[in-house]
Amino acid sequence: MWINQYLNPAVSATEQARIFTAVGFPCESGTDIDADDHQLEVETTSNRGDCLCHIGLAREVAAASHGRLVLPATASPTGTTPASGEATVVNHDIARCPRYTARIVKGVTVGPSPEWMQTRLRAIGQIPRNNVVDCTNFVLFEYGQPTHAFDLATIHRRQIHIRGANAGEPFLPIGDTAKEIALVGGELVVADADRVIALAGVKGGAATSVTDATTDLLIEAASFDPVAVRSSSRRHQIASDSSYRFERGVAPGDIDDAADRLVALILETAGGRACAGSIVAGPALAPRPVITLRLSRLSAVIGFTIPATEVTRILEVLGFDPLGGGDSVRCTVPARRLDVTREIDLIEEVIRHAGLDRVPTVETVAIRPVGPQCAIDAVRVGRDTLAAAGFVESVTHTLVSERAAAPFVAPARSWLRTDDERSLGEPVLRPSLVPSLLGVLKLNADRGGSAPRLFEHAATFWLEESIHRERRSIAMIASEGSDPEASYRIVRAAAERLVRVLRGGNARVDVAASSPRPASATDPCANARHALDPWGTVEVDGSPVGTVGLVRRTVLSLLGLDGPVAACEFDWELLAAGYPPPPDSQPLPTSPLLGRDLSIVVDETVAWAAIEGAILGASLSHLERVRFVGVWRGKPVPSGRKSVTVGLDFRAKGRTLRREEVDPEIARLTPLLSTQLGGELRA
Repeated sequence: MWINQYLNPAVSATEQARIFTAVGFPCESGTDIDADDHQLEVETTSNRGDCLCHIGLAREVAAASHGRLVLPATASPTGTTPASGEATVVNHDIARCPRYTARIVKGVTVGPSPEWMQTRLRAIGQIPRNNVVDCTNFVLFEYGQPTHAFDLATIHRRQIHIRGANAGEPFLPIGDTAKEIALVGGELVVADADRVIALAGVKGGAATSVTDATTDLLIEAASFDPVAVRSSSRRHQIASDSSYRFERGVAPGDIDDAADRLVALILETAGGRACAGSIVAGPALAPRPVITLRLSRLSAVIGFTIPATEVTRILEVLGFDPLGGGDSVRCTVPARRLDVTREIDLIEEVIRHAGLDRVPTVETVAIRPVGPQCAIDAVRVGRDTLAAAGFVESVTHTLVSERAAAPFVAPARSWLRTDDERSLGEPVLRPSLVPSLLGVLKLNADRGGSAPRLFEHAATFWLEESIHRERRSIAMIASEGSDPEASYRIVRAAAERLVRVLRGGNARVDVAASSPRPASATDPCANARHALDPWGTVEVDGSPVGTVGLVRRTVLSLLGLDGPVAACEFDWELLAAGYPPPPDSQPLPTSPLLGRDLSIVVDETVAWAAIEGAILGASLSHLERVRFVGVWRGKPVPSGRKSVTVGLDFRAKGRTLRREEVDPEIARLTPLLSTQLGGELRA
């Protein structure tokens, strides 16, 4: 097996599979290739890019099996001509390419690679191409370092530039079925003096690929930023074994050994001569970090003691160059171990290879109950309240179409758009939950279903002053047939109930006409078929927390919906501030209630809040509550006016209230309504 080439002594396939699973790399399956070779499928974690190669996995086996890691020879004969005289390399983007190296090999003969190399590559599912390309693939799977061989004669002016792509630049990747692509601009690329010759870390270009006529090579070995490589790969839907490794991190400090090994293999299989040295573009390598492992801390964490000699042996095989002394072991972190930054990481390395099965277990686990978490309880209570009011909770996708998002973007804000092509026709992060709920309503209508009352608690997003903003919101919608008043009344009642559950029964809820409107998707209800309380901002104890109103007909038509839809949306952090509310317990009444219903004729522009405020402001004796009963438009009420029916509940403490005590209060109310509201009592 290929891995045994780097182990002394060799380890059987069965034992390797056991070790991989024990140290955190589950071996999922195995296949016999022939009598002497066995293929293992090993799962690695995303932070262990150093184990995406045979040497990396062999190092893990050696540490766990008390073996020794045997690295291949990398020394190769070099000529007297310096590589720097054959080509120039300019790194224009050090942030995304920390280190770029180029080696020159001249006089190679391109042909089939040796049988032993072809056998190794076929065993892992690779297709042999030629001796040069096969060597780059061999080193990729041996060291985990992606490399690339350019035909030096095809590089214009023998110049290499690592830079960002220009918008519209063409690029044809290597591959029999590859098609030319147009770069969008900003992708990290490798270019010569005139054109792009490689999509950095992803794919080389066809124009400079190695052919049977190639004699001189420029060998690239570099480190590219994982985010830049992932972005280019996803944007152009080009994936490769190289991009897979760069996305998981390739350390600048590991480049040289792999490049030296590649040059040695090329000279061995294709002949030629290597120029002296290499061309390096990038800052000097940073010193390797040093971390101290305390043996006492190790024992405290894992629950038993591991001898210092065993700790040192494990860390030595893994390449940490341990230096022991007393209670501590001083370790120098290998460049390839990007995941090791703290003492606890070293503890993990030791226990993985010492044996996780040695960690003692106990029959009981000590737990401490967590006290009430108000933020979590508030969400649960809010959901329960709306569900009890007949609303169905929805869970919708965060992305919406531009058409759905546009009406809900407030002035001075803009939407956030994703670049992911998988979003298809819905690339915008929703600025409001309402368009998502309207989409559910549309889906139900298209399938012949009913129009349920819906709500959702989720995140909304927008861009303001070049800063990405995000907030939690809760929204609800209702569509009750063709009557906008009924829809609006249901939503507003649910909103007020939600406010009082979260903020307390004494919370004052007002809907104030908002100017300018924070979003263009809601109508003033007065513009609907019937006049309602105007669209506006929901205020709780004088502070705005959300909006409520009817969705504009133009917006409904845009989304393919008919009929009126009422909507309300709250900023969750503002709405649930101070939850839980202070308790407000009151003794049950012991005396009967005396109720009176009044029908007050007022102008269409008079809001319910004004009527309620005028009545409460009259300070009527024994008045306990003011209730909205209904509204009437039509004969005999004049056009432009409405008849609002108000319920007044009176109660006296400890005794029965008489009609003779209430009638004077009603009589006192009549002139106040006329003076303040221009209203009159309807007979």
